[in-house]
Amino acid sequence: MPTALITGITGQDGSYLAEFLLEKGYRVVGMVRRTSIINLDRLEPIQDRVTLVQGDLLDEASLIGLLREFEPDEVYNLAAMSFVPTSWQQPVLTGEATALGVTRLLGAIRAVNPRTRFYQASSSEMFGKVQAVPQTEQTPFYPRSPYGVAKLYGHWITVNYRESYGLRATSGILFNHGSPRRGLEFVERKIAQGVAAIQLGLRRELRLGNLEARRDLGFAGDYVRAMWLMMQHEPADDFVIATGETHSIREMCEVAFSHVGLDYQKYVVQDQRFFRPAEVDLLVGSPEKAGRVLGWEPTVSFKQLIHMMVDADLARLRAGQKLPDLVEITTVRH
Repeated sequence: MPTALITGITGQDGSYLAEFLLEKGYRVVGMVRRTSIINLDRLEPIQDRVTLVQGDLLDEASLIGLLREFEPDEVYNLAAMSFVPTSWQQPVLTGEATALGVTRLLGAIRAVNPRTRFYQASSSEMFGKVQAVPQTEQTPFYPRSPYGVAKLYGHWITVNYRESYGLRATSGILFNHGSPRRGLEFVERKIAQGVAAIQLGLRRELRLGNLEARRDLGFAGDYVRAMWLMMQHEPADDFVIATGETHSIREMCEVAFSHVGLDYQKYVVQDQRFFRPAEVDLLVGSPEKAGRVLGWEPTVSFKQLIHMMVDADLARLRAGQKLPDLVEITTVRH
């Protein structure tokens, strides 16, 4: 039975990856930070089948301890300060966790067992002010946020340790991917819950930022499968994971509202408070290499994903889940 260590296991990707690896017969160990409150909602169906342990990307000693204790065959680094607007408010902490945290984890692997396979969750935000369309593994990077800059450091230090020390380290340059487990701070989930709340008479409007910004959006369950495929590939390499399609925030609204028979134009309000200081206007990736080398392709379409998310939020609200305070919703950016 192979062992996988997942940092960020309580997040959207971590929970889907844990389920996927359990189905593959892995023993799954999940690293969680030492905080007073740990949200395990996403892991509830599988919580009794995974081992949760404390550790921190800011503390290399804790990482070394985990590697020595559990001797993982594979390490998936999904932990990060992952919300782009927050990176503007906490740029130093973002750098410590999202950038230097990768170095600490690579250093721990090198010290304990250099044969351990390592996956780094890189991001399409590294492309930022895009230099070519679509973006491929050869497209120059131009990050437009502290988060993108930190992810770029994590990406290049992974490449550097692979080339300098022979580590079996790969980076997945993942484009936007959502699911019903997506956090409310992300625009696709904000739209899905907003539509559900309006349909049920719990809200009257949905305030968003730049409706013309475009994203390449796929299903998180498809993307964690790509992570595993990358880890099995020899030699270690880097891959763009994307749908190859681009959709505007306006189109997300149109698809989501029409799914419940509503016209988005009657409910969506564009609010300058939710614009980024430096917007990423067009991100669309080419999954050609992943398809050719790994045999990967997405299985859930854009419309299927949006419908899935709206249906999930309708079910939650009908079951009595409380909406966040209006103040909390209207301070979220995307």
